[in-house]
Amino acid sequence: MTMDPARNGIFDTLLRLVRFGLGGRVGSGDQFISWVHGHDFIRALEFLIGHESIDGIVNVAAPNPLPNRDFMRVLRQAWGARIGLPATEWMLEIGAVFLRTETELILKSRRVIAGRLRDAGFSFDFPTWESAAQELVTRWRDERSMPATDSAA
Repeated sequence: MTMDPARNGIFDTLLRLVRFGLGGRVGSGDQFISWVHGHDFIRALEFLIGHESIDGIVNVAAPNPLPNRDFMRVLRQAWGARIGLPATEWMLEIGAVFLRTETELILKSRRVIAGRLRDAGFSFDFPTWESAAQELVTRWRDERSMPATDSAA
């Protein structure tokens, strides 16, 4: 998943869940989420264009995928939300009908590592979800002029 604060993107959708008190673990929460910050995605494409010797399939994903429960916890912390209600599999089944999608997209584990990209010398500006989530939340708020939540209150 490429994370960018643009309206209606995946980050905006996940953040909306967090803002409404949802955004807890999904299903068991054990499934891995592979992601990449939009800035690093563009940099990786530019890197690949500049390195014609790299051919074939190349994964573009941050080097630190993490389980869904941790991914959502970090996003809640970046927003300043104290809780996030979990979504069980039966809840997802109902929601998938209305969204005309499959729960497999949410429940299947994806632990992708960009080994070839790393081995070719590429380094990520946002290698951890903690740094990426904080930067994305800050940009999301700036673009919408939203004040920061006081998590100490």
